[in-house]
Amino acid sequence: MDDMNSQPWTWDEQTWRSKVDHVRAGRSLKPVRWKNGARCAVAFSFDSDHETNELRDGGKSIGRMSQGQYGNRQGVPRILNALAKYDAKATFFVPAVAALLYEDEQRRVVAEGHEIGIHGWIHELNSQLPYEIERDLMFRATDTLERVTGVRPVGLRTPSWDFSPSTLRIERELGLLYDSSLMADDDPYELLEQGEPTGIVELPVEWIRDDAVYFNMHRFNGLRPHTPPTAVYDIFFREFERAYEEGGLFLLTMHPHVTGYRSRIWILEKLLEEVTRRSDVWVATHAEIAAFVKEQGL
Repeated sequence: MDDMNSQPWTWDEQTWRSKVDHVRAGRSLKPVRWKNGARCAVAFSFDSDHETNELRDGGKSIGRMSQGQYGNRQGVPRILNALAKYDAKATFFVPAVAALLYEDEQRRVVAEGHEIGIHGWIHELNSQLPYEIERDLMFRATDTLERVTGVRPVGLRTPSWDFSPSTLRIERELGLLYDSSLMADDDPYELLEQGEPTGIVELPVEWIRDDAVYFNMHRFNGLRPHTPPTAVYDIFFREFERAYEEGGLFLLTMHPHVTGYRSRIWILEKLLEEVTRRSDVWVATHAEIAAFVKEQGL
């Protein structure tokens, strides 16, 4: 009977409203024009999870960890070469464990003018953690990325976009500029906590604009996506085209161990070609975009 009384359909209005209002989208930060009068902003991001997808679950599969290593050996170099060809800057979100496994990779990313953002310690699921542990892991991850790269990160993407009730509080304690884990809009907005403005910029993500949902597979979980690369490119390009028409933000999430393959890297290369040929599109890191919209709108 006690369990029945705690079910969601028994909640009073104050209870369910408090859950909804805990973290909420506030004012839109979409500018009238982007930097240098650009019509549209584009943010390419790469989640360099590498082996942490297997490690965070306590897994021991050498095969799955080898897929993660592919992200370092082939995925990241191909991505960096594509970005360099089109003179485009991007953001790489890196779990601290992956950064420690591949310190030279992170230094190359920064040396080539890209941003590295926080992506947890070992790609943990924040909603499964108490505040104290989540806070400790995020602070340790931030310090680790700063030590490895020489640059203190200013933005966070929660692993698996798993944003716990404590995450925003921790981001405020870290003094971050932006988050990129939530999905309340297409364009940047300010995060509210219990109805109060936080000054933190949200650069929203969406599973539609993420390569993993179209390509990832897991042999033991029956996960067998079969979307062809041409269809994935078409989805991504349509998202960009509408962002361009609306004068908004196109933010894309990719993974080196997913898109870095020979039959898929062309998706990124073709998008870069289409985006950069337009003189009124601003391609920038997440930090640059967040700083610009915050200056304009807060």
